[in-house]
Amino acid sequence: VQLVESGGGLVQAGGSLRLSCAASGSILSINRMGWYRQAPGKQRELVATITSGGSTNYADSVKGRFTIGRENARNTILQMNSLKPEDTAVYYCYAEVRSTTWATFDSWGQGTQVTVSS
Repeated sequence: VQLVESGGGLVQAGGSLRLSCAASGSILSINRMGWYRQAPGKQRELVATITSGGSTNYADSVKGRFTIGRENARNTILQMNSLKPEDTAVYYCYAEVRSTTWATFDSWGQGTQVTVSS
């Protein structure tokens, strides 16, 4: 199973970015997908998650600014508006996967850099 992120980059404060994550491989189903981030010198933290049923969960720091969605069963997007310098981090895609062999496990992408300049 592979998760591939795209859409990171450099943006000025107040700007917007859209991250995408596509899952591929021997996947039977994906329950929850989401995004975590890790800034230099800090622990990885939850940004937002979404279940297959469409239930969402957001970190307090991004509520009202970020929106998570699922374009299909294997893809998730994160629309980030009103970006702040403190949003600067490597963003990682995450998925709770059930494989075609009925194994369940967590899968992570390699990360995409988001840099917000002041």
